[in-house]
Amino acid sequence: MFDPSALSLDEMKAVVLNLEKERLEKSLYEFTVAAWRHVDSAPFAHGGFALQAVCEHLEACVDGHIRNLIINIPPRFSKSTITGTMLPAWTWAQRLDSPTSGAGVQFLHSGYALNLSLQDSVKCRRLMTSRWYQRRWGDRFKLLGDQNTKTRFENDRNGIRNTVSVGSATTGLGGAFLIADDPNNAQEANSEAIITSTNEWWDMAWSTRLNDPKTGCRIVVQQRLSEQDITGHILSKDVGEWTHLMLPMRFEPERRIYTVLVPADMTEDGEAVVWTDPRETAGELLWPERFGESEIDLLERTLGPYAAAGQLQQRPEPAGGGIIKRVWWEPWETEQFPDMEFIVASVDTAYGAKEHEGDFSAMTVWGVWRDSGETTAVASRNGAYASVTSRIEKANVEADVPKVMLMFAWQQRLELHELVTKIGDTCRKLKVDLLLVENKASGISVAQEIRRIFGAETFGVRLIDPKGIDKVSRTYAIQHLFSEGLIHAPVDRVWCDMVITQSAQFPKAKHDDLHDTATQALSWLRQSGMIQRGAERTAELADGRLFKGNTNDLPLYPV
Repeated sequence: MFDPSALSLDEMKAVVLNLEKERLEKSLYEFTVAAWRHVDSAPFAHGGFALQAVCEHLEACVDGHIRNLIINIPPRFSKSTITGTMLPAWTWAQRLDSPTSGAGVQFLHSGYALNLSLQDSVKCRRLMTSRWYQRRWGDRFKLLGDQNTKTRFENDRNGIRNTVSVGSATTGLGGAFLIADDPNNAQEANSEAIITSTNEWWDMAWSTRLNDPKTGCRIVVQQRLSEQDITGHILSKDVGEWTHLMLPMRFEPERRIYTVLVPADMTEDGEAVVWTDPRETAGELLWPERFGESEIDLLERTLGPYAAAGQLQQRPEPAGGGIIKRVWWEPWETEQFPDMEFIVASVDTAYGAKEHEGDFSAMTVWGVWRDSGETTAVASRNGAYASVTSRIEKANVEADVPKVMLMFAWQQRLELHELVTKIGDTCRKLKVDLLLVENKASGISVAQEIRRIFGAETFGVRLIDPKGIDKVSRTYAIQHLFSEGLIHAPVDRVWCDMVITQSAQFPKAKHDDLHDTATQALSWLRQSGMIQRGAERTAELADGRLFKGNTNDLPLYPV
């Protein structure tokens, strides 16, 4: 039986040291807490679950359970220190040698600014050479003097930590871990040229740098800056299985995430280890001990709605939307649509675009109805609609304010003949009365073909000229229709959410084709008098009830 009293003081210290080593090797978070004072003069900020969540997901990467990881977290949450400084040092300290664990692991780090990435590299090397680290894990590896610089250092076990900037050459470089820390610059988040070049670098250079694609791990850690940042680019392509740890500053219950840290087939009881945001109350802060209500309120007002939505909420659109807020869409929750008095379709044409290139062609269909009367048009979830067999006779119909329903939508990249056929078939199925096409080169060709092929159909075709009015101005012109609750939509349909999301993110969205069709249709309905605001309809009815005498000074009867 072990008797601690039989040990000398030095032996007792050795036992305590080994116990500490085992504890720190098991937990990246505990390692970070203990190592912090050796890399940063500021004290470690205890409290909160966010840093623990980041560490637990990175541990799952080292253990080989997560192969692709995205971490979206607000600024000043020590994400760079954890991923750039602590993770390599902790990984090289592991006893277990595997493709992603032990002193032989190779890291390739990148960031939008090389000088910022170098800070973490220097701190990582400083930590490994510290007396504290060497006393515990100095026997695991030795740093090599001939490869010991700010951008690159190696150990005698073939472990490497390399640092490059986003967009730089990566030929000859690789790693078991590819870690992109803030690959997008907040100051350049809306530069289309820089966004495009960054995404191209990710696809054509960075994505090929894994030493072994079967065992390597890719990690992206950043605050969201736009729909087109690296996170948005990865998620929109939907290539590969990515674990997405999304931590908004204010809790949004409808966006609660669940991630798998250990799959079921790797646990003793056959139950997967799942992580989820522990907050329950809407608006609950992510780390109130460090970032309280007053600090976050000031930060939100300083950043403004767009930046705050991205950098704090990890949602690159303001809460509820931008010009057209998401919450302004009135939800239609039944399977049946009202009987429509008029149905208009609107298209944005971009034929000839090859797959994965260029803009989409898009189409939305809108119906105008009034509140009274039964419903006869049935909308199924697969996009098939029953025919409207009769029009409803409505009592006192003129007293009702017209409402508008988004009935259907799609966007695709199609050649001319495919585009014309799809537009015509949609108009036929949904009993469209009028098709609106923007008066531009591709639109004119599409309109001509539709008239030629579908000339026997009942729907008309009209070219619409925006007359030089820019898209933002057109959106503001119809904003009041949404804010006053005149626009309805079956919000639970996938195609409907595409329209709502594009409109909510406009003008920051990567694509705005569906949004363009919406503004075109609603602008035309407004200008044609088919949509009236409630106040306008009330004034019109009141004016109609006023007595108006003979004001032209003519006799009522001939003399």
